[in-house]
Amino acid sequence: MAAEDFANEERIKPAAFAVPGNIRTYVLRRDDGSEVVVSIAETEQALIDTQKAILSTTLLPGEDPALLPGADRVEIYPVHQVFEHGEALS
Repeated sequence: MAAEDFANEERIKPAAFAVPGNIRTYVLRRDDGSEVVVSIAETEQALIDTQKAILSTTLLPGEDPALLPGADRVEIYPVHQVFEHGEALS
């Protein structure tokens, strides 16, 4: 997990932040180290461009590819509904 945290902070986040249209990213991690990353962007193209930017980064000195398996899948879902916290149910 330390290798992944380093990659996220030093390589992946800077690449993602450089792409316009990203709104927010949530990294959800279980105790076993498995993660789900949920990114919200203004457009589907922004998500695609972010993925390309991340995949085009070069490993930094000291990063071991064996410790960075990468995503096992990437899925894009359009927003169907938005619920604001505290919104009255109808």
